[in-house]
Amino acid sequence: MMTTQRNEEVTHQAILALDEGLSDRFIELDPNGYFLIKVDLITKQIVVEHFSNDLDDIGRAVDPETGELLSCKGSKKRVPLSVFRASSAKQMGIQLTEGGPPCPITRLDHALYMGRELQRAQECLITGEEYVQD
Repeated sequence: MMTTQRNEEVTHQAILALDEGLSDRFIELDPNGYFLIKVDLITKQIVVEHFSNDLDDIGRAVDPETGELLSCKGSKKRVPLSVFRASSAKQMGIQLTEGGPPCPITRLDHALYMGRELQRAQECLITGEEYVQD
């Protein structure tokens, strides 16, 4: 029993280390924009806001109106193009990918990232824990 538990801990630590290293790689942004994912514990829903962006010559997100670089910690309040609400990760994924055209996700790596984040958001919705988007 102790060996199994220790192996699980080692495996868990190895996976965390692998994922952290993979998070440091260059990621090409989706030209269709980005998403902010939130969990609304009052309505028991996952909320996804879709924002537009343009990309500069080296692939950085810039404000389509001003051309200024977008910052994760910027103070400028942006208005989403669309807001999606769903009760589960699967329901949200279907809205994002099977809803009316055009699909707001154009890159496969972006779709996979969204799936992972929606699963994390769903788990927080179930447990009542705070969700922080990666």
